Amino acid sequence: MIVPLLALCAAPALSQETLWQTYMKDGSKAYAAARYAEAEKLVKLAVSEAEDFGPTDPRLATSLNTLAVLYRAQGKYAQAEPLLKRALAIKEKAFGREQPEVASSLNNLAALYRARGKYAQAEPLYKRSLAIREKALGPEHPDVAQSLNNLALLYVTQGKFAQAEPLYKRSLAIREKALGPEHPDVANSLGNLAELYRAQDKYDQAEPLYKRSLAIFEKTLGPEHPNVATSLNNLAELYRAHGEYDQAEPLLKRSLAIWEKALGPEHPSVATSVHNLAALYNSQGKYDQTEPLYKRSLAIWEKALGAEHPRVATSLNNLAFLYNAQGKYDQAEPLFKRSLAIREKALGPEHADVANSLNNLAGLFHTQGKYDQAEPLYKRALMIFEKALGPEHPAVATSLNNLARLYDSQGKYDRAEPLYKRSLAIFEKALGPEHPNVATSLESYGALLKATGRADEAEAMLKRAAAIRKKNEKK
Repeated sequence: MIVPLLALCAAPALSQETLWQTYMKDGSKAYAAARYAEAEKLVKLAVSEAEDFGPTDPRLATSLNTLAVLYRAQGKYAQAEPLLKRALAIKEKAFGREQPEVASSLNNLAALYRARGKYAQAEPLYKRSLAIREKALGPEHPDVAQSLNNLALLYVTQGKFAQAEPLYKRSLAIREKALGPEHPDVANSLGNLAELYRAQDKYDQAEPLYKRSLAIFEKTLGPEHPNVATSLNNLAELYRAHGEYDQAEPLLKRSLAIWEKALGPEHPSVATSVHNLAALYNSQGKYDQTEPLYKRSLAIWEKALGAEHPRVATSLNNLAFLYNAQGKYDQAEPLFKRSLAIREKALGPEHADVANSLNNLAGLFHTQGKYDQAEPLYKRALMIFEKALGPEHPAVATSLNNLARLYDSQGKYDRAEPLYKRSLAIFEKALGPEHPNVATSLESYGALLKATGRADEAEAMLKRAAAIRKKNEKK
């Protein structure tokens, strides 16, 4: 009997197109799971495959864009920018400068500039993206709503609330008409508009929008979807800001449970939820509960994003605040300094977050009576805020108030008073005459007037501050 030979059959080679698609699909899955090292390796392989399609092939642009988004998520902004610019150039050549595909690339590059604090570079890109979509798709297309939303977000970041509000409202109206009142994109728009009102302390306007957004997400996506967790988190942050801790805590705990179940215990979104729960306990002075949560969020971010990511800087900053509040200045100082160093390296020396770090370190020195160390930091923070955000941003007012308090502490009233005046004027214009920050400014200024013997002026200011406080408590 002749025994037949067993043929060794090689598996058919995957086509280049199939291989590219596989790398992109697997890379996207790894990215969604926050497995960034794995995702980066896969997407780089996709880019390599796409290079063979030709230098102007749209698939190459798609791969470059995905890799750039991955870098942006990891805080690798300098690596992301040239990829986004190349992707944009490819799309402009392949499709023409006025096509929706180009608008998407413009939007992504603008988002990178916004993250880096390059607002003047971001705005014209967002506006061009919006104009292309309106012309190509019509003024009521959902992609137009997205562009309006992104431009509004830029304005919110800059404290330009009056410019942001009509854009958010138009975006919401487009989505409600095009997609129906219970679509998840409508829920996103409602949440964004609520965030705008929260930034302005408009509690009564923010709360119903947050609640409607949450209800839509729960109905359309199910009660354990990550978007539900985000919505719960944001509503909880509103309650925390208003001292409604009993309402905030169960929402934050439910948000955390959803994220842990959906994404695993070491996902960056879990770190966000842990961090916010820590902030809630910190607001209540529950420091023993606060510290382990801040440390857990820090550990997650360091592992997932790397030790020099801006979110790590935020976590270090807040842990330092905790130690500062407990009088543990020796533990707070190195954390504030490391946070500052990360932000300067990742974002550049003139980013608003760098100014925040400078301000916080200055506050630590101020508390310890180290006025000579605090003053140059406060001044540099103020200069950065004015340049990055404009002279009438609320952050500038806060910075002015802090520098004024430093001079006040030293009895340098003639230097403090004009700063208090300017701070108060900015808060009143940007946030309205009944915002809690206005009350804070009035209290600081009133105390100075009292110290300099102007009792009648001081009494009027302090009475107005008390009235604002009382009105906001009723809200």
